[in-house]
Amino acid sequence: MWLQQYDPFHNDIVSALVAALPILFFLLALTVFKMKGVYAALSALLISFLVAVIGFGMPLSKAVMAAVLGIGTGLWPIGYIVIMAVWLYKIAVKTGKFNVIRASIAGISPDSRLQLLLIGFCFNAFLEGAAGFGVPIAISAALLIELGFRPLKAAALCLIANAASGAFGAIGIPVIVGAQMGSITPLELTRTLVWTLPAFGFLIPFLLVFILDGLRGIRETLPALLVVGGVYTALQTFAMLVLGPELADIMAALGAMGSLALFLRKWQPKRIFVERGNGEAADNPADAAVAAVAAAAEEPRYGFKAIVSAWSPFYILTAVITVWSLPAFKALFAKGGALQATTQLLQIPLLHKQVVKMPPIAAAETPLDAMLKLDFISATGTAILVAVLITGMFSRNINLRQGFGTLGETMRELWLPIVTICFVMGFANVANFAGLSSTIGLALARTGDIFPLFSPVLGWIGVFITGSVVNNNALFGYLQTVTGAQIGTSASLLLSANTTGGVMAKLISPQSIAIAAAAVKKTGQESALFSMTIRYSLIFLLLVCVWTFVLSRIGI
Repeated sequence: MWLQQYDPFHNDIVSALVAALPILFFLLALTVFKMKGVYAALSALLISFLVAVIGFGMPLSKAVMAAVLGIGTGLWPIGYIVIMAVWLYKIAVKTGKFNVIRASIAGISPDSRLQLLLIGFCFNAFLEGAAGFGVPIAISAALLIELGFRPLKAAALCLIANAASGAFGAIGIPVIVGAQMGSITPLELTRTLVWTLPAFGFLIPFLLVFILDGLRGIRETLPALLVVGGVYTALQTFAMLVLGPELADIMAALGAMGSLALFLRKWQPKRIFVERGNGEAADNPADAAVAAVAAAAEEPRYGFKAIVSAWSPFYILTAVITVWSLPAFKALFAKGGALQATTQLLQIPLLHKQVVKMPPIAAAETPLDAMLKLDFISATGTAILVAVLITGMFSRNINLRQGFGTLGETMRELWLPIVTICFVMGFANVANFAGLSSTIGLALARTGDIFPLFSPVLGWIGVFITGSVVNNNALFGYLQTVTGAQIGTSASLLLSANTTGGVMAKLISPQSIAIAAAAVKKTGQESALFSMTIRYSLIFLLLVCVWTFVLSRIGI
C-alpha cells in the first residue's frame, strides 16, 4: 500500500506549485500555445504522470493503473453519454423534427437574442436539471446552430449559460454529494447556496445578450430579460428554500421558458437582431427586419400537434431520465436488487485499496476504491438510448437501418473528442490518486482566517481537473468542512463555496470544452473555444470568492 504524501518538498507552497504544473501547462497549452485539445490533454497526462512518480513518489505501477482507470471512465460512462446525446440530436434532424423545432422557435420570435434566451439559457438549464453530464451543451448548441448561430459562438454561449444551472445538474446530485461530505442535509446546503446562485441566474441572461449584441441589445430586450431573469430566479429560490436541490433547475427553467414564450406573444423588440451563421449580424434595423420577415415567410407553418411531436424527443428524454432517477428504480440495481447483476464493478489491480488518503484530507487513513463501474442498464447513457429508440419507433420517416447508420456516423465524428476526454480523465485520476489536488487544497487551506476568500478556488480547481461538480465535492468537501471548523466558519458556507466555485469552472473544464467542440463539429478548435470562455469563468470565480469572504465576515 502507498500512503499519499501532501508535502514531499517540505514546503507547502513549493509542493503545491509542483502539483499544479499539469494544470498550468494545460491552461497555457490552450491559451498561449493554441494546441489542439487532444494534444493538450495528452501532454497534461504525461506531465501529471511525471510529477506523480518523480515529485510525489507514487509507485509507477499505481500511476499507470490510475491513468487506465481514468481512460476507462472517459469511455464509460462519459463517452457513452456523449455519443447517445449526439445520436438523439441526429435522429431528431434525420426525422425532420429539427425543422419544425426551428420554425416553432422562429414563430415565437425572429430575434436571435430572444432565441438565445429560450434555448441557450432556459432549455439549457432544463436539460442540465434533467440529465447533466454534457447533454445540455451538446443539444442546446446544436439547436442554436440550426437557428443561424456560429458553431463556436453557440458552444461558448451555452457553456456560459450553464453557470446558472450547473450546481443542480442531473436532479441535484452535486449538492446531494456535497452535503454528504459535510454531514449536513441537502436542504441545508441548498439554503446556503441561495445567498449566491440566484444572483447568477438573474444576471447571466443579461450577460448572454450583452455578448451577442452589447449594451444596445440589453436596452432593446430589457422587458424580456426581466421576465426570464425574474421568473427563473424566483422559482429557483423557492425550490432551493422549500423543496431542495432536485427540482431547482427543472422548475425554474420550465417556468422561465413558458413565461417568456407567453410574454413574446404580446411583445417584440422594435429592432430585430438576426445572428448570421457566417459571423455577420444584420445590424441595420431595416435590413434585419426585412431579413427576419423574409425568413419567417419561408418557414412553413406547423400546427400544435406537429410542434408537440417535434419536441417529443426531449419530452421522452426527460420522462425516461426521471424514471432512471427514482429511488425505486435505483433500488433495482443496488445490492440485493432484482437487476443487481447488470451492474459490474471491475476492481483495478495494483490500485484498488492500495492508495491511502491521509488526514486532514480524510478523517482517518482511508484506502481509496479504484473500481470501474459498468452499469449497463442504470447508466444515464442507457436512459438516453431508450429515448432514442422510442423516438425512432414513433417516427415514420426513418427506418432501423437509417437509425443505426446515424449511430455509426455519430461515432465516427466523436472518436477524437472521446479520446481527448479519456486523456483528460486519465490526467484527473493520476492527479487525484497521487494527491496532487489535495496538496493544492491544503496549501490554500493554510491561509487561515482569509481561507473563505480562496475556498471557491478549491472548487474551481476540482472541477477543472475532474470535469464534474459531483467529483469536486467528493474530492474537497471534507477538506472544506475540516478547515471551516478550524477557523470558525460554517461548513455549509464553505461547501456552498466549493460547489459554486466548481460550477464556474465548468465553462473551461477540458471535459466540457471537448464535449462542446464535438457537439458543434469543431473538434480541434478547443483552444479557440477555451479562449472565448475563460475570461468569464475567472470573473465569475472572483465574484464568488469576494462574496464568500463577505458572507463569512457577517456570519452566514
